[in-house]
Amino acid sequence: MSTFETRNKQRELTENLIKSALIIASGISILTTFGILFSILFESIEFFQMRSFWYFITGTEWSPGVEGSKFGAVPIFAGTFVITIIALLVAIPIGLGSAIYMSEYASSNTRDYLKPILEVLAGIPTVVYGFFAAITVAPLIVKMADFVGLEATFNSALASGVVMGIMIIPVISSLSDDVIRSVPDSQRKAALGLGLTQGETIRDIVIPSALPGIISASLLGLSKALGETMIVVMAAGLRPNLSWNPLEDMTTVTVTIVNSLVGDFEFNSPETLSAFALGLILFVVTLILNIISLSLIRKFKEKYKVNTL
Repeated sequence: MSTFETRNKQRELTENLIKSALIIASGISILTTFGILFSILFESIEFFQMRSFWYFITGTEWSPGVEGSKFGAVPIFAGTFVITIIALLVAIPIGLGSAIYMSEYASSNTRDYLKPILEVLAGIPTVVYGFFAAITVAPLIVKMADFVGLEATFNSALASGVVMGIMIIPVISSLSDDVIRSVPDSQRKAALGLGLTQGETIRDIVIPSALPGIISASLLGLSKALGETMIVVMAAGLRPNLSWNPLEDMTTVTVTIVNSLVGDFEFNSPETLSAFALGLILFVVTLILNIISLSLIRKFKEKYKVNTL
């Protein structure tokens, strides 16, 4: 056997080993996902055998651990929705604005200084954000509300949402910056050559081209906000409160899950199993949002391809 044939066999063996390792890694990831899903699903089914599923998704009172306990999750999901929307309203404009500045206006040296400083926010522990929300932001919101004649609690959804939005700014900003910078310069030069200003080029050419990536960055920030616990515990409270007033205290799904699992109840009690039911609903909602977002991104790409032909 020649040296050339020996090397080819060694290469084929190496390629096969790498391929097998990648297949095993993919299989482990998929099996882990299904394992998580089924572990939540089985415990949730046990909970719904004890309590009404219909009341769980439509009930407005959450009072576990008391006589005649009720498990109406509407106040919990309402609190999650309010706090998450506030966070996105803070994070998306600031994150996208900073990404546009760093990618389109800032010089290379300025960008090299600003981006690491911005990404430091991503490395701050969430408990520090919780202290910041409870000690600084919440009292400030109470003072501002009192100044305009409104009443706000020190544990408010607004304080939690604002600080949570600050926390996810680096996620949206960094990913959006990378996506915007990946738009070909030829498109910018063509737009400028046709007489568009830099602002019009960004608005009409760059942002539409980068929109799928910007949506993905926003969804990643949304997922991080949905899974946040510490900020809500320290700034928004633990009370399931069905209210759309962001100046009141309320709680989220993740906080309620933690609260249910660390109690003194038996594992097979409704109070503990309710955490798995909440997790299942959150899993389904997140899955639906991802499917919708992927569908919108796919339609946008098809439209963009048609427009660029």
